[in-house]
Amino acid sequence: MKQEITAKDVKIMAELQRTLPMTKRPFKSIAEKIGLAEKEVIEKTREYGQKQYYRRFGATLRHQKAGFKANGMGIWAVPAEEDRQGVGETLSAYHEVSHAYERPSFEDWPYHIFTMIHGESEDEVRRIAKGMSEQVGITDYDVLFSTREFKKTSMQYFDHWPLEEND
Repeated sequence: MKQEITAKDVKIMAELQRTLPMTKRPFKSIAEKIGLAEKEVIEKTREYGQKQYYRRFGATLRHQKAGFKANGMGIWAVPAEEDRQGVGETLSAYHEVSHAYERPSFEDWPYHIFTMIHGESEDEVRRIAKGMSEQVGITDYDVLFSTREFKKTSMQYFDHWPLEEND
C-alpha cells in the first residue's frame, strides 16, 4: 500500500485523521491549508473510501462532555472458544458499549472478551454489566474502572510518513 500513496495523499490523509475544522466547508479549509482545490480533497476522500483505506468516516463523541462520566472495561471469561463469537456480538450490540474485543487469555488471566461500557455513574455501568451477564449467561466477569488517564488520542498514522515531493 505504501507505494500507492503519494505525497499529496499523505498530506490529505494527515489532515483527515485529525478533527475536521468546525466550518460549513471543512474540506475547503483542509484544501486551503495544504494548497489544493476543495474538489480534489473531496474526490480523494471518496477514493480512499472506495479503496477501503478507512473503515468509516464519522464523528467521535466526547463522552464525558456528553454526560457519560463512568467508563468501565467489562472483562468476560468465555472458556468455550466456539461461544466467543456469539457472546462478543451480543455484548457489542449494547448501545452503552463503544468497543468490544476478543483477546487471548492466560493461566492467571481467564478473560477473553473485553467491552468498554459507558454510563452516568459507576453503579449504572455495573448494572449494565449485570444485565449483559444475565443475557449471555456469563457469570465470570468483572468491571474495571480507570483511576487515572495518562493519554487519550486518536492514532496519527501519517504525521511521520516519508514524503517524496515528486509525487
